[in-house]
Amino acid sequence: MKKTFPLWVTGMMTLIAPLAALAQTTPGSVSSPGIFNGSKDYKTWSIGVNGGLLAPVSPTGGSNDFTKWKASAGYGAYVKWQILHSLGIRADYIGGKLKADNSKELGNDKQPIRDYSSYETKLKWSAALSAVVNVATINWLYKQNFVQIYVSAGAGLAGYNPTKTTNNGTEVDYKPDGTIKELIIPIGAGLKFKLSDMINLDLGYTMHFLDGDNLDGYAYGRNNDKYSYGYAGLEFSLGPSHKPQLAWNNPAKTMYDDLAAQKAALQQELESTRNTNARLTADVDKLLKDTDGDGVSDFFDKCPGTAQGSKVDGGGCDLPKIDTTPKVVVQQVTDEDRRLVRDAIQNLEFQTGKASIKPSSYPSLDRVAELLKAKNFSLKLAGHTDDVGTDSKNMILSKDRAESVKQYLVGKGANPSRIEATGYGETQPIASNKTAAGRQKNRRVEFTLY
Repeated sequence: MKKTFPLWVTGMMTLIAPLAALAQTTPGSVSSPGIFNGSKDYKTWSIGVNGGLLAPVSPTGGSNDFTKWKASAGYGAYVKWQILHSLGIRADYIGGKLKADNSKELGNDKQPIRDYSSYETKLKWSAALSAVVNVATINWLYKQNFVQIYVSAGAGLAGYNPTKTTNNGTEVDYKPDGTIKELIIPIGAGLKFKLSDMINLDLGYTMHFLDGDNLDGYAYGRNNDKYSYGYAGLEFSLGPSHKPQLAWNNPAKTMYDDLAAQKAALQQELESTRNTNARLTADVDKLLKDTDGDGVSDFFDKCPGTAQGSKVDGGGCDLPKIDTTPKVVVQQVTDEDRRLVRDAIQNLEFQTGKASIKPSSYPSLDRVAELLKAKNFSLKLAGHTDDVGTDSKNMILSKDRAESVKQYLVGKGANPSRIEATGYGETQPIASNKTAAGRQKNRRVEFTLY
């Protein structure tokens, strides 16, 4: 009996395949949408009815808890929503009966010794929600294919009631008071043939794995029960007749044809405008021609023949010559200027051992900054220290103090490029470093105005 079921399915597919090949849709029988921009141009909903054989067997796991399974009539229906060209969601319903007995002899050529001789389970209903994926199409030469290979997987719930028969012929209900409900995992595959724009032929085989070992009302072994359904049926697409079914549309072929059509149209448009473009090019060349090279085209040049490189107005005529020679005004250093500098030197004080200028020195330095800005003088700043401390530290301190004065003057608006700051450390004393008064004089910043 095990060989009967697969042979039945194979035979049905063999008989129907030639019929489906003849049912290929003639190009142009329905509208042919362009590059995919959503499902609004297609029919995406369909319903299906089918009939076939139910059996408590699976190619991946044997025949449950009885040795010989039997095929029984089954029936089903589904509603399908096609989301993409190759992906859909399907809600299935299946009903029928499942049968098996222990008449098959085992390896010792004897029938097994078990408590029950056979069973019959009424599959009252089996409802599942599955994803359906089109893994291959047979014809890639047409936008609308006519054969599909698909696989499916999902989850659902089955309701059933097993009845067992003991070895002495007594029937026993496994659950007299109701229906068993178990989680199922359906996994299937199939072939679909397009008979017309509205009807498809559907051949499939689905294995159902149960989350329980009670489908036959008998627990023998450690594996959960399972059952399979091989079927043939019709699928009816829903929606306007002028729209194609999304599942049958070949997106690669559609895109190729649309791009080829766009390319041909563009080439035709370019060819039709070739002469116009040539005339426009000639007119543009004439409009841009500039014989005298003054930057004004001959079309607008009112003064042709101007010298190369001459500056001209919008009409191509020479502009009036303007003397742009800069006038240099030399400022003389006056006695009043020198007095301002001496006053700044005398009032300049720093924090002890630091380059920070005391606020009391700001007013005189502000006057020097104004002088530099007003007359654009140059100023040399020379920093000096006494001999207290090391030579290197004194050299750094003198440089930092001169730079501190420069930064202050620049901050007041003086030109930094006209101020030079140099440090000499203790190398140029103007008084003896042996007395406090002498060291005070040596700690100085000299200003040279020029």
